[in-house]
Amino acid sequence: MEIAENAALVVVDVQQGFEEEEYWGPRDNPEADRNIAELIDAWQASARPVVFVRHDSPKPDSPLRVGYSGNAFKEYVEERRGKGRGPELFLTKSVNSAFYGTPGLDTWLREAGVRQFVVAGIQTNMCAETTARMGGNLGYEVFFALDATYTFDEVGPWGWKLSARELSRATAVTLHGGGFAEVVRSAELVAAVK
Repeated sequence: MEIAENAALVVVDVQQGFEEEEYWGPRDNPEADRNIAELIDAWQASARPVVFVRHDSPKPDSPLRVGYSGNAFKEYVEERRGKGRGPELFLTKSVNSAFYGTPGLDTWLREAGVRQFVVAGIQTNMCAETTARMGGNLGYEVFFALDATYTFDEVGPWGWKLSARELSRATAVTLHGGGFAEVVRSAELVAAVK
């Protein structure tokens, strides 16, 4: 795996509101937070760009709504912001894709000459997957750090239920099989940038 000197790490929605299990339900991948922290550390130590994305939910009952404590980044993310030797971007969004945030992610990446990025964060099958898909559609080379993401059990149409683990696997198969992103483990990425 070749990781460019200016490959960006896009850290999607690692916010305190996702800790509210009574709202979201059961999650998968308890190691995700540790893996996200290790990726941020590796990217910052190598002076590569890091993008911190925050979801500002317009839903009045969402744990991610503006003005509520859950909107804030998890502590381990907040304490790492501004600590890297490379460029850093903070953007907010109210939809699934980080490419529809403010300031504009695509413009920032293109102006910096970035053609490759890594996605980590929450939720695997929602904002992380949507950001990866859109990046692939826009012509970026995208790596999806599956073990640095997590999601929650979900109910769909006709009462269909999928566990968080099943949803994460579906995301991995869709992204990888569909050519949107290369699905990898965070340890591979950390090793590649050292």
